Amino acid sequence: MDTKYLFKRHNTWWVKVAVPRTLKSKLGYDLRESLSTHDINQAHLLREEVVSRLKSKIKVAKNNNLSNDKLSADVQEYLPATDLSDPQYYHKIVDCQYACPAHTPVPEYIRQIALGNYTDAYMINWESNVFPGILGRTCDRPCEPACRRTRTHEKPVAICRLKRVAADNRDDISNLLPKAGENNGKRIALIGGGPASLTVARDLRILGYECVLFEKDPQAGGLMRTNIPSFRLPEKVLNEEVEQILDMGVSVRFNTEISSMKALLNEDFDAIFVGTGAPKGRDLSIEGRIEADANVHIGIDWLTSIAFEHTKSIGKKVIVLGGGNTAMDCCRSSLRLGAENVTVTVRSPFEQMKASEWEKEDAMGEGIPILDNHVPKKFLVENCKLIGMEFEKVKAVFDSNGKRSLIPTGEDPVIIECDDVLIAIGQDNAFNWIERDIGIEFGEWDMPNVDKTTFQSSHEKIFFGGDAAWGPENIIWAAAHGHQAAISIDKFCRGEDLQDRPEPGTSLISQKMGVHEWSYHNDISQAERFIVPHADPAIALKDLKVEVELGFDKQMGFEETQRCLNCDVQTAFSESLCIECDACVDICPTDCINFIANGTEEDVRKNLRVPAVNLDQDILVSKELPTARVMIKDEDVCLHCGLCAERCPTGAWDMQTYLYEEAKAYQ
Repeated sequence: MDTKYLFKRHNTWWVKVAVPRTLKSKLGYDLRESLSTHDINQAHLLREEVVSRLKSKIKVAKNNNLSNDKLSADVQEYLPATDLSDPQYYHKIVDCQYACPAHTPVPEYIRQIALGNYTDAYMINWESNVFPGILGRTCDRPCEPACRRTRTHEKPVAICRLKRVAADNRDDISNLLPKAGENNGKRIALIGGGPASLTVARDLRILGYECVLFEKDPQAGGLMRTNIPSFRLPEKVLNEEVEQILDMGVSVRFNTEISSMKALLNEDFDAIFVGTGAPKGRDLSIEGRIEADANVHIGIDWLTSIAFEHTKSIGKKVIVLGGGNTAMDCCRSSLRLGAENVTVTVRSPFEQMKASEWEKEDAMGEGIPILDNHVPKKFLVENCKLIGMEFEKVKAVFDSNGKRSLIPTGEDPVIIECDDVLIAIGQDNAFNWIERDIGIEFGEWDMPNVDKTTFQSSHEKIFFGGDAAWGPENIIWAAAHGHQAAISIDKFCRGEDLQDRPEPGTSLISQKMGVHEWSYHNDISQAERFIVPHADPAIALKDLKVEVELGFDKQMGFEETQRCLNCDVQTAFSESLCIECDACVDICPTDCINFIANGTEEDVRKNLRVPAVNLDQDILVSKELPTARVMIKDEDVCLHCGLCAERCPTGAWDMQTYLYEEAKAYQ
């Protein structure tokens, strides 16, 4: 049977119409619509009407592109009905997944944990973020500030720690991991063995690429191994997830530092990926720095030295300079190496420190003071030995543009005694090994010019990702970069257009089992966020390898999953079934549903029962109803509780799970 325009998602047939490249930024990569049927014969009958409607949408967009100045005032005055075929519309409502750089389907794996399907939850994670056990301990968690739970119960769902629950309790997954594909004859060089390169390797090995990984250290893992102490990330967890990828047949060359890109280009590689991170710690050039050199250490180098057990002690009194996560790792590591008095100083106010909230809490919980607004002025040296540091106290002043200046308070200098100083004030990239005459253009801060979409440099065979692309980020960003770079490398090797990116996979499936029964659990727990247990400090503070966070056990993990609001279960509205009885309006606990006259977006937002003031969140606009009104729902405050769907007498509201899966090179 002819299946043109048809595709299947979870046994439901959909229509997909490709959008011309010139309109992709306006309409998306394609237009799609569910036919709400599992039957191919019925789908075949329904197909033409939907295809015709979607094509007319493209035609209107084309005409508007040609004559934007001819748009009538009537068209501009009213809000158009929401384009639900845009894959980003419902995606944006799943705030946690949308905020995750790798777009991991968070609510879906949380539901699996609630059901005790830890292995399934782990594999859902592994598809997107590649390192669930590692990230369940170390992720910067951009998903959590975005969690909709913060709008109703202050604290977000402990998403990161739930990821760890899946990793800690999964079964053997060796039979679930994909195997390397048959050799396709293409060779890829990966420079640096960190998360970005490992992600590229995983995605490309499945397609049969030969991947050769060059790593200057004796083991792979990059900053995950050298910059994150074992008391936060046990070596066993790190090794297991790194080896899952290397065991797919990645050729490794450890203890091999690439010193010339030109020389590497002369080898027979079809493409090169640079994932070297930001390996150069910043120094501090102030009075006394040279004289105190023996007892002044660059933070990331010092942490690397500890990771490979070259450094096993430090002085009794330690000062850590800096306010980021590296500074927090340095101060806590110092305690475990025998320091008795550790102080962190930072130039900025405490609330502007770059360290994650939980990193600061953990450091202070171990008795380490953080002195903010302290600017280092000089190292104090006596008899050729470091004895302390002098600081100037400042205060932050902001101008009308929000630009910050640190102004001296005029107080006496602060003197802090010390035996050693750890400098953790930032990291830079180091590309002195890349010759400037091989076709790679460099821009501001001596960083390579890298395409934001394709990760390709100005040399067509060379791609960048992770911290090496645009400066320091974190592990989850590196994984996201790796997926996109792998897509580009695959397209490059196939001679395809790198800007023509593959579409995400999406599906929208009804959760209705009966009139008032849903296939998902919608009775939301009112419990507060659960606190993760910690190891006994009397033991943890004496050993670098004792993991501090113990993680949730199964029961605590289950209780935490019940706090999830199921934001991926969308409230889908059908105009053709609505009788405008307003029953949904009456029962909605947040007053987010409205039946009102259409108008400009500014007027509509202002005239809702509760004005929609969060302009970053969309409003759902229906087509015009028989009474000439439209249904408007403010997605910002909708709790996805399903009461509207339970109350609706005609089924115009339905609760439908939206699954968004970012495309990978191998899909």
